[in-house]
Amino acid sequence: MSADTLRVALLQEVERGSRDANLDAIEAGLREAAAAGARLVLLQELHNGPYFCQHECVDEFDRAETIPGPSTDRIGALAEELKLVVVASLFERRAAGLYHNTAVVFDRSRAIAGRYRKMHIPDDPAFYEKFYFTPGDLGFEPIATSVGKLGVLVCWDQWYPEAARLMALAGAELLLYPTAIGWDPADTDAEKARQREAWVTVQRGHAVANGLPLLSCNRTGFEASPDRGNGLQFWGTSFVAGAQGEFLGQASTDQRELLLVDIDMKRSEHVRRIWPFLRDRRIDAYDDLLRRFRD
Repeated sequence: MSADTLRVALLQEVERGSRDANLDAIEAGLREAAAAGARLVLLQELHNGPYFCQHECVDEFDRAETIPGPSTDRIGALAEELKLVVVASLFERRAAGLYHNTAVVFDRSRAIAGRYRKMHIPDDPAFYEKFYFTPGDLGFEPIATSVGKLGVLVCWDQWYPEAARLMALAGAELLLYPTAIGWDPADTDAEKARQREAWVTVQRGHAVANGLPLLSCNRTGFEASPDRGNGLQFWGTSFVAGAQGEFLGQASTDQRELLLVDIDMKRSEHVRRIWPFLRDRRIDAYDDLLRRFRD
């Protein structure tokens, strides 16, 4: 393998019923990824348990933990043992009444290399995240690691080109999205197809617009609603796109899977030379981006 080639792994998983069972599955996945030569592993959003945001219930806050805490201790120890860069995703208890949806990065060490707190928080049927998560306050800052500067964002951030652009402008070399997104089982097949294709397409657009590889790791499997709703069928489809939006690898919609992909880390330089989008940005004409809407 070339020195410029980075082997990455995306661990697309199902909910296993408890924090310990989920962390056991993550440990098995990290060991499998390391044995296959991966140097960077991306985990799915809120991987320690079910996607509890299908309803609003104060008891769900019991799932939150401090960072550092038990989960970061375990994942960090594995990152150090297996010499992996790992991007994890946790329900962070910052203080009583103050919680975040937080991505945590380990760089071949049990020490935390950096963290990102989800900035865009949805509040939609079966995705009631505003009840649980305070919007992030760490900005759009890439996290420096041994495999490059990681532009880590989380799920709903995927729909916002501004987030990807700001990470790119700050020097990110990869865009990474831990994700939990799925269908309402009551939707028609046509609507399901539109939603999934929109999700894939918008992220491929971020890769193209910024000339960067992009990794998106989603959960899979059906998770029942705690309050007799329809539940969510998570659509998997974890994927890696290259700097021109090309698919480098894609997982299934409905199976636990370790997706392994090799990325040419020199390709962004070539792509940005032939498509110099950063050069041609009209930064003198974008003031209205700071407005909510032009009435």
